[in-house]
Amino acid sequence: MKKILTLAGVFIILFSISYLFIQSKSAKQTKTKEKIDFADLLTKGKWMNKSGGYKISNESENTTERFKTFQFNVDGTFELDSAKQKYNGTWSLNENNIYLIFRTKKITHLYRNNNPNKSSNNYKTVTENVKLPDRQGIISEDQLKLSDGFKYTNYPEALSGLFNFYEFSGFANVQWGHIIMIFAGLFFIFLAIKFDYEPLLLIPIGVGILIGNIPMFQVADFNLKLGIYEPGSVMNILYQGVTKGWYPPLIFLGIGAMTDFSSLISSPRLMLLGAAAQLGIFVTFLGALYLGFAPQEAGAIGIIGGADGPTAIFISSKLANGMNILADGTTVKNLIGPIAIAAYSYMALVPVIQPPVIKLLTTKKERLIKMKPPRAVTKTEKIIFPIVALLLTAFLAPTALPLLGMLFFGNLLKESGVTGRLAETARTSLIDTITILLGITVGASTQADVFLTKSSVLIFVLGAVSFIIATAGGVIFAKIMNWLSPKDNPINPMIGAAGVSAVPDSARVVQTEGLKADPNNHLLMHAMAPNVAGVIGSAIAAGILLSFLM
Repeated sequence: MKKILTLAGVFIILFSISYLFIQSKSAKQTKTKEKIDFADLLTKGKWMNKSGGYKISNESENTTERFKTFQFNVDGTFELDSAKQKYNGTWSLNENNIYLIFRTKKITHLYRNNNPNKSSNNYKTVTENVKLPDRQGIISEDQLKLSDGFKYTNYPEALSGLFNFYEFSGFANVQWGHIIMIFAGLFFIFLAIKFDYEPLLLIPIGVGILIGNIPMFQVADFNLKLGIYEPGSVMNILYQGVTKGWYPPLIFLGIGAMTDFSSLISSPRLMLLGAAAQLGIFVTFLGALYLGFAPQEAGAIGIIGGADGPTAIFISSKLANGMNILADGTTVKNLIGPIAIAAYSYMALVPVIQPPVIKLLTTKKERLIKMKPPRAVTKTEKIIFPIVALLLTAFLAPTALPLLGMLFFGNLLKESGVTGRLAETARTSLIDTITILLGITVGASTQADVFLTKSSVLIFVLGAVSFIIATAGGVIFAKIMNWLSPKDNPINPMIGAAGVSAVPDSARVVQTEGLKADPNNHLLMHAMAPNVAGVIGSAIAAGILLSFLM
């Protein structure tokens, strides 16, 4: 009897559990089929999709992937965030079928200002009314399928916020170009610290390259005001000193205030060496034309041969600024960044590039030549020189006046003897400040999508060739001058290499090479004459090119 009751009890328990399971399953199926509140499901969290095809800017065909997010509200309205462009409308449901009706939205398109008659670098805006096509779709527990072919997944608001945060991070936007340029910036910093190659220039430029290549969210018609090419950003405002040519004249003011023209005044014939070294500028100009660059672009590239960073920036801001319109209606390329980086790179590498060229073109006997000591120059001569030089060079090439005018003005402040405070400011705090701003903004302008192009590679190749030609031109012309000079007043051909305007690095290279040949042969003061003449010569060459090409 006991066994029968036990079996009956077990049977009752099993029957009860089975009945409850069947009833529960039936209730769940009924709820699934009939009682799911799709409206409640739709308005919880956000519906997100990640897809490609979003243009990075209106001036480029490059596209990227971005999140699209639907936010459905209980009042029957919705908002679509598509690459930070907000669209809205109304939604309605018929069981699990959803219908979306979009409202008309006014869209403002942001285009770079390519009007050469306007100095502003702000966006040119074009406004239009956009009405997205209405859509319908099917909603399930975790997915929304719309008639445009896209599928959206539901996420809690906190998780969708994390997705949004990630989309703005550098990790979501990094590309190989950014990594390459970051390593380039680190290399510049390494050269400056390890080998003392122009540290006052290469460290600001190197850090600028790092800043300019931090990956950031970019999409057409959206301006974070962070990047150097985004109007309104701090970096963009500072970069106007480059694009509008403010920084180079101020650099020349400081150079003039720290330059002693005595060696040039005492040996005026050495000015010809500064002119001869500008051969690299015009040869490179012809080479750039041959490679397919527009005349204005070729002119800006050619100045790299002068080994003068401020002059290269000045002329490229006038000619290859991405704004000037060519005769065929096309716009010149913006080559300021590549040209400036190439010019400063080769200025820093003067101790590496010039010695082999000097040794190749001179004999040991020529390197041993000792020159007569320069004569003493009076204070009156030092005061008259910048005034006369300003008038002569400005009349010859008025388009170079911003550079030459500030150069000789700075020198007059130094030599007049009555403006010591102004000269001190120009050659110390002012030039240091401008060097920092110039270096950091030029470096930041090497944004990967702008800098890593075929044109940049060609510019670096042409820059190297032009610098070698400029050095060779100076040395060869110095050999000719030495051959024509009296035996009692010879010229060491090595000083011709100082005709490029990398002051005072080229003169130091000549001094070093002279001491290697003869420890008692000091050529620094002699080399300074063509060196400072090279500064004047490159500015005049820039003015001549501007006169022909503007």
